[in-house]
Amino acid sequence: MPINCNHEIFSAYMQISSLSLSITSTSAAAASAASSSSSSSLKLAFACKRALLLHQLRNPSHFLNQCYFSLLPTNRLASSRRICSHMNNKLSSASSHEEEAETEMGSDMKMLPVLLFDVMGTIVRDPFYEDVPAFFGLSMKELLAIKHPTAWIEFEKGHLAEDQLKEIFFNDGRGFDFSGLKDLMLNGYQYLEGMEELLSRLKVSGYQMHAFTNYPSWYNMVEDKLKLSQYLSWTFVSCHTGLRKPDAQAYIAATQHLKLQPSDCVFIDDRRRNVETALQLGMSGFLFRTAGQLEQDLYAVGLKL
Repeated sequence: MPINCNHEIFSAYMQISSLSLSITSTSAAAASAASSSSSSSLKLAFACKRALLLHQLRNPSHFLNQCYFSLLPTNRLASSRRICSHMNNKLSSASSHEEEAETEMGSDMKMLPVLLFDVMGTIVRDPFYEDVPAFFGLSMKELLAIKHPTAWIEFEKGHLAEDQLKEIFFNDGRGFDFSGLKDLMLNGYQYLEGMEELLSRLKVSGYQMHAFTNYPSWYNMVEDKLKLSQYLSWTFVSCHTGLRKPDAQAYIAATQHLKLQPSDCVFIDDRRRNVETALQLGMSGFLFRTAGQLEQDLYAVGLKL
């Protein structure tokens, strides 16, 4: 049969596949190997078959073999079937190895735990304990005695807006420079020693990381200054979830959102109570002290950096 008939069959098959297939060096080699045959149809059929398989059309052989074998003279049919059968076996074996490698890689990725990080006091310096009392000219003990006992907690849960916080921050309703307080907080945000480097290495190693923090909408000021989102996602911030650690429901909601079991998560926090809740629910948990100690803790449970 003339070669142009083979070309028409190939073109039709290319249209059916809806792919822009290019004959790569591998397919060119296959065509070259077949060129010793005096049949142009044999050469084209092998090249087409190899190209289609390389582009992962999983089962083209039935259609293509029908087209190809219909073009062969009877005296070449048996030997050509053997050649195609051998090629199919080789390609199937290669495909099987490729699929096994993909499966193994996927399994390894699934084994990586998800890291849930507290932010203030764990990744970022918290200005509240030193800078804020000084801003008011008070000791921490004096500040705690006169500020509203639940206003900040409600602010962290997203139940109070900034103007409402300002009005009830102090029990006696005294006024103060609220903008100055925000500026003080912003100036005090900075990475704790070694933590940005550790986060960077964890990200490069492929670990998924989420902020799991009790904090108000001012977390946006932290993000604007330090760009934590280049390392982790602000997924679980109390002002959005309405849940604060160590409430167990906050941890349960986090694992449900991520579609994970607690045992798939590693929790890091500078508050012992928060870590204890994580452990009770089945997470791995570490009390943060320093970046160096945290790295040792993570290494001890098999995390590779």
